[in-house]
Amino acid sequence: ALAMLASVRKPWVRWPLMAWVDFFRAFPPLVLLIFLYAGLPFAGLELGGFACVCIAFFPTTGAYYGEILRAGIHSVPAGQAEAARALGHSYIGSMRYVMLPQAVRNAIPALMNHSVSLFKNSSLAMAIGVAELTHAVKEIENQSFRAFETYLLATVTYLAFSLLIMVVGAWLARRVRIAGAR
Repeated sequence: ALAMLASVRKPWVRWPLMAWVDFFRAFPPLVLLIFLYAGLPFAGLELGGFACVCIAFFPTTGAYYGEILRAGIHSVPAGQAEAARALGHSYIGSMRYVMLPQAVRNAIPALMNHSVSLFKNSSLAMAIGVAELTHAVKEIENQSFRAFETYLLATVTYLAFSLLIMVVGAWLARRVRIAGAR
């Protein structure tokens, strides 16, 4: 929805959305995470650590994904939208049936790249004590005093999951590729 609205030519629709996207792309997720976890209790609203992580990553990740999909929409030749309109599709219909399938196909590599970044950034949750991979490794290292082995295991785990995301992305890109296209 963000990508579709950001592609609208009306400035009163596009500018606020682009400001939102630019703000959250420039805003460090760690700062937002700490603000939500430590700052909201002063306003009388206390959230759990996991909820803070989800809320902090939603606007930053959404801004990146929205911008990637907007660029994917703009990568589709304008003649495709004109052809869809000539065939009687509304703006929503042309987006749904013509533009978005091609835009997603074009954006898959960038979407997978950002998905790997999101997975690696999940380690930021450790800053507020949420038990995730890096937090668990830190706890094991504190009990066993074997820093090298535990952090090597974490590195291998992050690498394995990152490679898995990249393999799935490559498979998906091949699966949706148009025959004969490069």
